[in-house]
Amino acid sequence: CYDISHPRRLGRLFRHLKKCAVPLQYSVFLFSGDTRQLDRCLAKAGRLINPVEDDLRAYPLPARGFKARLGKTALPEGIQWSGLPAAW
Repeated sequence: CYDISHPRRLGRLFRHLKKCAVPLQYSVFLFSGDTRQLDRCLAKAGRLINPVEDDLRAYPLPARGFKARLGKTALPEGIQWSGLPAAW
């Protein structure tokens, strides 16, 4: 997730993160991959932001944690994220 203060940096970071992860909300992405892939994604993202003005965070999610969604889906109709049970 991120909070970017400048529109140009925001656009660049958004486009980069769309290549690495699935956008769930305006500034929240779901990354699925190994540590090496995450490090590469965050290293590139770190070069796109201003560390004094911007905020970029990555939080680990538990592998077997509770997963639920309320409201509008982030993915197109008929597409399910493979980490979620089919009932969702």
